[in-house]
Formats: sequence, structure tokens, C-alpha cells
Amino acid sequence: MKISFVIPCYNSSENIEGVLKEIRGAMAARPEVGYEAVLVNDCSPDNTAAVIRELAKKDAHVIAVNLAKNVGQPNAMLAGFHYVSGDYIMTSDDDGQTPAGRVFDFLEEIEKGYDVVCARYTERNQPSFFRRLGSSLNRGMSDWLITKPKGVYMSAFFMARRFVVDEMIKYQQPYAYTSGLILRVTQNVGNIDVEQRLRSSGSSGYTVSKLLRLWMNGFTAFSIKPLRVATAVGMALSLLGFLAALVTVIRKLVVPGIQVGWSSLIAVNLFIGGLILFFMGLIGEYIGRIYMCINETPQYVVKEVTRLEESKEQPKEQPGE
Repeated sequence: MKISFVIPCYNSSENIEGVLKEIRGAMAARPEVGYEAVLVNDCSPDNTAAVIRELAKKDAHVIAVNLAKNVGQPNAMLAGFHYVSGDYIMTSDDDGQTPAGRVFDFLEEIEKGYDVVCARYTERNQPSFFRRLGSSLNRGMSDWLITKPKGVYMSAFFMARRFVVDEMIKYQQPYAYTSGLILRVTQNVGNIDVEQRLRSSGSSGYTVSKLLRLWMNGFTAFSIKPLRVATAVGMALSLLGFLAALVTVIRKLVVPGIQVGWSSLIAVNLFIGGLILFFMGLIGEYIGRIYMCINETPQYVVKEVTRLEESKEQPKEQPGE
């Protein structure tokens, strides 16, 4: 049996060695289980690339993958999935917040018959209000837009069987969304309670704009429910407009001298116009992403791969390489 850890890295030069140390300590308790750690540098502006390159040169368990441009955590994770060789694949954050040392708790749970086991956070250590708000919106969006088993909590900290990951990497578009990719493969998902720890150092790489982009990826790449909402709202407003016109005609017939309310007409026009522009923008977002996919925008671009054992079989050519 072999477990592959995939860790997207961004500005993690000060944290990643601590994460690896935790993994080594956990795996030392079960020496019969092999492991590897695939570290994917998402074009960090600090010296993360050099740090993971040196770690790979010193440790045969480590594979360092450096990307040529920043593509975001989900795409960086998919890049790492192309280099795994384990029977089970476990993800982890690069900042020490996710307890990768609990790997065998995840393994015990997945051996009950689940295809994927996700962390369910009993406590989240996110000091930023906007970070907490973004995470809450993302979870709410996922619950509404993506069909998932009732009561199941989805997160980017999970362990999956190999066949799940093999199916996930077949997705080659640039708008990856982890929960959507998992649930596109299987509904057999379990949970394990986890407490999110404080970051070892530094701050989260997720800004408000990046959280918004992740949220947009979720519903434009894996659901058409927003378009159906636009249709329903349009039908409802059309019906409301018809009823309002009918009431206006009846009132004018009953009370010929009644004054027409110009301010109310302007308010209604602004409201309807705003909704039209909003839903046109939403449709444009879908069309724009279709265009980017047809244009074959790469999911990621690998700049270099470093490993101690250069004789290992290289993975097949991947999108964007």
C-alpha cells in the first residue's frame, strides 16, 4: 500500500518543511506503508520554488513540481495528481492548518467503504472576517448548486481512492472546482471531524477576489442553475408586469382623472433594467468561459519537475505541458 500526499504551495517557503516533518512523523508509525509527497509550487513570488526543489533533491519521498504561472489551488492540485503513484491520495494545505498527521484516521474511515473522505471542520481558525464570509458563501453555493449526499461536508482537505483521482484529472478545462470534480465521480463520500489549526506563519493567499473567482468557477463550470433562476425571475417579472398593467387599465377606467406616477415608473424601469443587465452579464460569463475552453486555455503549465530518483517513470504528457 502506498499513500500519495499532494500539497499545492504558495508563499510557503517558511511552512512547507514543517508540513513534511508532520507527514514523516505520521508515516514512521506505519513503516510498511509507502508514501510520497508531491509539492506543487503555484508560481509563488517568494523562494518556495527553490525550497521544494532542495527538499526533493534530498528526500526520495518528495517530488517538486514548479508551475510557470499562477493557476490557483484547484488547478495546482490537479497538476500534482498527474504525478502520484499511490493507492490512496491525500491533499493538504501548505501552511500547517490542516493536520496531515491524521492520515491514518482518514485511511481507517475510507476503508469502511467510502471512495472519498473529506475533513469536516469542527472549528475554523480564520481571523479575517472576509475570509470567513467567503468560505461561508462558498459552502452555501456548493450546497445549492452541486448535488451532493445529504449531510455530507465537502472540503479541499480529503483522501480519495486512486480511481477517483484518475477520473478527476480527465477534466482538462481551466475552471476547476474541487468539490464539483469529486461529486462528478462519486457520491460515496464520508467525513471525519477535524479542527483547523492556526497558520504556522504568514497569511492566507486567498484574497476576496480569489474567493470570488473560486465561487464563480463552482457555479459556471458545474451547474446551470443560475441560468434557470434567470429564466424563472424573468417569467415572474413578466407576470408581475402584466398584472400591474391590468390594474392600471382598470383603475384608469374606474377613475378617469387619476394621475400617472412617473417616479414609480422610473423606479420600475431601473429595477427591471438592472436585472436584465445582471442576467446578461451572467450569460456572458458562461459564454466567455465556453470561449476560453474552446480556445484551449491551459489548466496549468509545468516549468520543471525535481525528484531524487531521476530513473522513475515520468508521467504521461499532460494538458498545458
